[in-house]
Amino acid sequence: MLIIKLYALISLLIFISTNTFAEDDVSHIYCGQMLDVESEEIIDGVMISVDLKTEKVIEVNSNIQLAAANNILDLSDYFCLPGLIDMHTHISEKTSSDLSEFLTRSQEEQLVEARENAQTTLEVGFTSIRDVGVYIAWTDKRLRDEINQGLTPGPRMQISGYYLTIPGGGGDIDIPDYKGKVPGHIRQGVTRGEDQFRQRAEKAVNGGADLLKMIASGAVLAYGSTPGSPEMDPDEIEAVVSVGQEAGIRVTAHAHGAESIKQAILAGVNSIEHASLIDDEGIRLAKEKGVALSMDIYNGDYINTVGVIEEWPEEFLRKNRETTQIQRENFTKAHQAGVIIVYGTDAGVYPHGDNAKQFAYMVNHGMTSLEAIQSATIVAAKVMNWEDRVGQIKPGYFADIIAVRDNPLLNIRLLEDINVVIKGGVVYKAN
Repeated sequence: MLIIKLYALISLLIFISTNTFAEDDVSHIYCGQMLDVESEEIIDGVMISVDLKTEKVIEVNSNIQLAAANNILDLSDYFCLPGLIDMHTHISEKTSSDLSEFLTRSQEEQLVEARENAQTTLEVGFTSIRDVGVYIAWTDKRLRDEINQGLTPGPRMQISGYYLTIPGGGGDIDIPDYKGKVPGHIRQGVTRGEDQFRQRAEKAVNGGADLLKMIASGAVLAYGSTPGSPEMDPDEIEAVVSVGQEAGIRVTAHAHGAESIKQAILAGVNSIEHASLIDDEGIRLAKEKGVALSMDIYNGDYINTVGVIEEWPEEFLRKNRETTQIQRENFTKAHQAGVIIVYGTDAGVYPHGDNAKQFAYMVNHGMTSLEAIQSATIVAAKVMNWEDRVGQIKPGYFADIIAVRDNPLLNIRLLEDINVVIKGGVVYKAN
């Protein structure tokens, strides 16, 4: 029998065994098969014991014959994997080409949207995410804190608070001929100069950011911004990196352009977002320095299809056309060269809930299905510095588990329709 908990404002059903709390708050999950993303083995008959007080796995035993018991979630007919990780989302926002919406919207209004996005993202199997930019500053922090307090269902989050960007740059909202007032919360990270970037980065750290996100080169979905052109100079990039290193948090750089990619890598960033126009030297440097690439190679098709139908600004559509195919070619080259590639989608530019559509693209452009899954589990966890808590199903890790009806190594698109989602030992979705 399952207890159904209804969250206010949210239609999510949470299924928990009535006997879950009867034995020292320990529950058990039985998987017919499980992928060990570290050993790369498929294991049969796996019993996972979970401490619901800590939300962590206590024990994992294999080749177990299932016996009837009230406190066991029976997934005998399912294939289990660790909860997925999306390293590039804008979870507080929804798809829109009209940037002026953010100039008139309150943070409370944005939070309503953010909560829906969080629920949707969790329900499709992404139990951890990085939020790498929000126009209304600190909306992502409020969402993260609500989730951590158990007030809102959603994935585990790392947040950046706001973009670090130059005036009129890829992280600024600078709309031609806009006559209205631009609120201060839109431009908390907008600045110029080494000292100013250092100060804005320190403010983000002190405000609760888990990582720093800078816009090193131009952007596709920004007016007057050229993806291949540098926007921050090397001294500004180095200032942000030094703040992150001093604080012990990760630093990532939005960089489409080859020059900005190399400047960011040499400055010491941990990852590059998009990396569309990376050249051979940039690939070599990324491999040599151990810098990860997060390349959103599904996203271009969505923009080119829906953007045309919805008549997005031609400037945006043109820049998308100019970067989509070359980004995919460079994804293949970087993968072949052995560069670390993590699963990052840019969800928010396209609808939340479609996060898993990128898996097939990664496989079509050179990864094996196992490598694609690892990019969204064990590899992503390491790059976000959470390799001791998520990305695997093993003792001491959070009991974040997803399940599908068949082996996704044989058909990666199965991950586009997750049947069971468990976060911290609690079932948030069960078909």
